[in-house]
Amino acid sequence: MPFHIKNPETDALARKVAQIKKIGLTEAVHLALEHELERERAKPSLADVAAEFCRELKNRSSAGSGRAGHL
Repeated sequence: MPFHIKNPETDALARKVAQIKKIGLTEAVHLALEHELERERAKPSLADVAAEFCRELKNRSSAGSGRAGHL
């Protein structure tokens, strides 16, 4: 199955990875895409980020409620 990289900068990046790792272009692109997918999957979801933000906000609010003059 042919795959052509039409962007010169992308082609150069793929060739650099292939050269550094001493692998073929197809394997270099495959490896880069696998790593990018792993990186994306490791990111917390927006719902997780929002839930953590709410927890931190609640904790800060609870910790500060005992201060004199705090509204």
